[in-house]
Amino acid sequence: MTDVIMPQMGESIAEGTIVKWFKEVGQPVKKDEPLFEMSTDKVDAEIPSPGEGVLLEILVGPGTTVDVGKVVGRIGVAGTAPSGGQQSTVDSRQEKTAPARELVAAAAPARTNSHGVASVEELRRVRSSPLVRKIAAEHGVDLARVGPGTGISGRVTKTDIMAFLEKGPSVQEAPAQAPVTVPARFFHTPTPGQKFEPFSPMREKIAEHMVMSQAISAHVCTFFEVDMTRVARLRSKHRAAYESKGVKLTFTPFVMKAAIDALLEFPILNSSIVDKKVYYHPNVNLGLAVALDWGLIVPVVHKAEEKSLLGLTRSLADLAERARIKKLAPEEVAGGTFTITNPGIYGSLIGTPVINQPQVAILGMGAVTKRAVVTEEDAIAIRHMVYMALSFDHRIIDGATADKFMSRVKATLQEFPESAM
Repeated sequence: MTDVIMPQMGESIAEGTIVKWFKEVGQPVKKDEPLFEMSTDKVDAEIPSPGEGVLLEILVGPGTTVDVGKVVGRIGVAGTAPSGGQQSTVDSRQEKTAPARELVAAAAPARTNSHGVASVEELRRVRSSPLVRKIAAEHGVDLARVGPGTGISGRVTKTDIMAFLEKGPSVQEAPAQAPVTVPARFFHTPTPGQKFEPFSPMREKIAEHMVMSQAISAHVCTFFEVDMTRVARLRSKHRAAYESKGVKLTFTPFVMKAAIDALLEFPILNSSIVDKKVYYHPNVNLGLAVALDWGLIVPVVHKAEEKSLLGLTRSLADLAERARIKKLAPEEVAGGTFTITNPGIYGSLIGTPVINQPQVAILGMGAVTKRAVVTEEDAIAIRHMVYMALSFDHRIIDGATADKFMSRVKATLQEFPESAM
């Protein structure tokens, strides 16, 4: 018998939501064929079957959110009896995540049961692992009083809670701080004919992730104007050659290449904060925000520093296409160290992107437009111009470093070497 588990979809993702099953109990299953669809804030993905046989059990039904690593179903030989005590359809516990709007109150004391112990559902509001939540529940500890933790993105670790418990009753029983003031919610009395649409699992996760990022990182944004005329000319000159190789050459791969070169020169922007230390990632794993009809996803080009401009162009086209048809593998949305987002394709000129945790910076590019500008020779010329915005975490990146990074990106684009084509 083969267990079907909820896969890990990213280092900061602790749970996923079952969207639908492609097979019913009793139907044959082939290895690697799509078995169920799951959703997180990073990806909607079709998860392949880990084995071959018959789907014996579905333990977690559609719309249910469970921890990574949890068994959600089982595959075996036809006629094999399911394991004892397990349901053959839907997990009755229905472990739902709290709606994103509730996350604002994460620092407030958790509600308790009749024994004064915080429930697992309430403890999930503080970022922590299932093990940490179990320890907290056993000792009647409110995780809001332990956090923020020393783990990635403020996650409370086992070390954090064990240290808290070792401090003794005097600390543990101290009066809780006053709850964080939560802005008044928008209450609305529906009337006939009004349309309401519930959050999708992906939208709920995006909302959670964005609120969490704003609460963790000290967001600062710097803006640069870049002359893309040379890039536009190189793109026009080499477009046909790239198309003959099966890829469309856009402005984005040029920006990817410029960002990679700048990250190698200023590695602090390719880092993460771990246990109040700066961890420098050994490779540039470049995340690329892709807009979907149902949300946003950030597939990752791993070891992007090893790829040529053609390689980056191919990777971008491949990941974007498979993101739109839900064919990305779990590892292709995990491990990002820096992100680029391009709302300019929809006409946006400038914006302030939110950092994708646990990264410390994100680069946004606006639309490339022709404008009349004054050149160094005091002449007025028509140039291809673009605004770029870098959001960075001021906890470890200062403005001077961020601006040096952007100056490097700007210089590379304005003097892009044709040899790199």
